[in-house]
Amino acid sequence: MGSGGWGTALALVLLENGHDVTLWSYTEAECAVLKEQRENPMLKGVSLPEGLKLTSDSSCVKGCGVVVLATPSFAVRATARALAPLLEPGTVLVSVSKGIEKDTSLTLTEAIAQEVGERCPIVALSGPSHAEEVGRQIPTAVVSASKDRSAAELVQDLFMNERFRVYASDDVVGVELGAALKNVIALCAGVCDGMGYGDNTKAALMTRGLTEIARLGVAMGGRRETFAGLTGVGDLIVTCTSMHSRNRRCGILIGKGVPAQQAVQEIGAVVEGYYAAATARALAQKVGVEMPITEAAYQVLYCGKDPQSVIVELMTRERKHELEDSWV
Repeated sequence: MGSGGWGTALALVLLENGHDVTLWSYTEAECAVLKEQRENPMLKGVSLPEGLKLTSDSSCVKGCGVVVLATPSFAVRATARALAPLLEPGTVLVSVSKGIEKDTSLTLTEAIAQEVGERCPIVALSGPSHAEEVGRQIPTAVVSASKDRSAAELVQDLFMNERFRVYASDDVVGVELGAALKNVIALCAGVCDGMGYGDNTKAALMTRGLTEIARLGVAMGGRRETFAGLTGVGDLIVTCTSMHSRNRRCGILIGKGVPAQQAVQEIGAVVEGYYAAATARALAQKVGVEMPITEAAYQVLYCGKDPQSVIVELMTRERKHELEDSWV
């Protein structure tokens, strides 16, 4: 459900693994382009085999054993709500979007669960995985996370092949928060790139960014070791360093002086880090944890603060111990 680059890439993985796959587009116009060109404009150079069914009719989920939700994060709840009456009990729902719901600060699997109830197991599939590379069958590893072990392992089995490796986990909170919050840090990494800073700056930003992501994640019930894994440090590395990353590209524009909202518009696709900065800040305030980089991102993105002054403020904060329990 969702024929963007990521939904299309995952549909191709499942098709290659011998499954009966239908790719749903939000509009008939989008579906018509895919049918005519047999290529997704967001995944150029990757052909869509004739065996991949294409539709814009959401009733296609009837009778399916597994439904993959691959819409932008802002559309996940509405999509789940529309599908709820059509789903068979026991249908496994796989959330592959990365983000935190704006108005509720819920993770996406929590938003899905509110709409479909307990009839369907829900799995989060996430990790360092550019659609452009998965579509070209470049080796990739991700995590299948669910409170339901059998559902997590079912998704693991469905997707795994010699180029797409899947690990199972029960830490849904850690996996989802790592996936959502690294977009904020990637946007900040792009700002630093746009300002002409170097590797030292990016290394410091990524390391301290991961520290505050883990701090929030643990406060919300995630496990610290999850943030040292694929959906933590792994996803952070790939998003902060690649030009495939919309978040990094948006940050580069901001670092060069483009106003934040204009930069988001120029990217031409959803920049999840822009929205995640506000929800992450709200979550940090709610649970009482310190996230200085996220706060700095919020000030630049939503309050028009100059990135240079924000960096000076970060660099001149009161001195700290790197490990929070040092000399306790």
